[in-house]
Amino acid sequence: MHHNFVNGQFLETKAAETIAVFNPATGKQISEIPDSSAAVVDQAVAAARAAQKEWAKLPPIARAGYLRTIASKIRERVDVIARTISEEQGKLLGLAEVEVRFTADYFDYMAEWARRLEGEIIASDRPGETILLFRQPLGVVAGILPWNFPFFLIARKMAPALVTGNTIVIKPSEETPNNAALFAGLVAETDLPPGLFNLVYGRGTTVGEAMTSHPDVNLISFTGSVRAGSAIMASAAKNITKVNLELGGKAPAIVMKDCDIDLAVRAVTGSRVINSGQVCNCAERIYVQEDIADEFTAKFAAAMSATTYGDPLGNEPVGMGPLINAAAMHRIDAIVQRAVSEGAQIVTGGKPDEKAGGVYFQPTVLVNCRQDMEIMRDEVFGPVAPVNIVKDLDEAIARANDSVYGLTSSIYTRDLSTAMRACNEIHFGETYVNRENFEAMQGFHAGVRRSGIGGADGKHGLYEFTHTHVVYIQN
Repeated sequence: MHHNFVNGQFLETKAAETIAVFNPATGKQISEIPDSSAAVVDQAVAAARAAQKEWAKLPPIARAGYLRTIASKIRERVDVIARTISEEQGKLLGLAEVEVRFTADYFDYMAEWARRLEGEIIASDRPGETILLFRQPLGVVAGILPWNFPFFLIARKMAPALVTGNTIVIKPSEETPNNAALFAGLVAETDLPPGLFNLVYGRGTTVGEAMTSHPDVNLISFTGSVRAGSAIMASAAKNITKVNLELGGKAPAIVMKDCDIDLAVRAVTGSRVINSGQVCNCAERIYVQEDIADEFTAKFAAAMSATTYGDPLGNEPVGMGPLINAAAMHRIDAIVQRAVSEGAQIVTGGKPDEKAGGVYFQPTVLVNCRQDMEIMRDEVFGPVAPVNIVKDLDEAIARANDSVYGLTSSIYTRDLSTAMRACNEIHFGETYVNRENFEAMQGFHAGVRRSGIGGADGKHGLYEFTHTHVVYIQN
């Protein structure tokens, strides 16, 4: 049983209900967490509130030193953390190792902002007056994490919060709490002052609701589904609490006739099988120009078909792990079957697979997918790729924009004018040109429409954790 980490200590929490955690590759139970009560959330928020005032008084460079210590601790334990992530989430071990190292780098990157936090001097209309704009911490941050990149998301929420003078309470996903327990353990080994980082386990309907409706929380930073994000906004509205939401995506990939087809195939295939397709920013629908549709689809289907899958920690190397749970497998299967009933054709894959107790879905390519089909409009979140044929760039852009989502997008072309036109006319938060869908920590990962509010990473993501304070000084 993992224990909540509050005010620098692990608590012996007595919960009315516990939650079992399973390895999705084998179906075996691997741990257990408490479904904590609102009283524990109150305790964590109170600890964060009490610690925040003195923390904010420290120079940013002093706060940054603690982040660097955490980064160093993470690098000492890459292997054990990565294996833990792989076991509880089903991620390939190599990708889990990348996640852990990237997390350490992210703490260091955010620490570098300590000497770069800037305000402004604003010109006044009045003689002898100076107008100053300060950026100040919000207070207590509630960070609610997803299960697909569970370790990195701790850093994405905690590092900018702390360096800007906030404190934080984290709720890890109940699907993947074990890596968070390791993180709390390494934080306990540092000299980070008590109350700055707190970790509370539980479900979204219990702990999540208590956090998002709490009057002493100043920012709710959430990564997850549109449905959950909408519920969080409603809960936050009671206290007019600021929200930062990264929600779902239905990323279009436009494949033009002048592209490097082999490059496009590699990138789109990687986008569909990385983390078993459970990544909100990766290509979810493919628009290929009719001139190369047959060639691209044949090569793409062959690449997807060649992708092996199985236990990432098994004896044989695999190209893809399991889905997070059986519910995800059945949901994806239902989406594919509905697409077939509407006229789509399966070129490869198309079936679930529960081998060795795990939950898998075959890498799948479908053609004859119309724009009005559910599979072209709703997020699948699995290794499934619907293909739609377009005449030209105009049609591709129009169909790409025909979505309630707006997180990421991509285009494959050798023509700079085509690429730049797409970047100007596609209404998404990010566009990748001739490369895989994966953001940089110094960029700004943000969506439009139902893909979210606010964003993360870089300068703009850092300032999400601050508010402005304008001061007028009359001489």
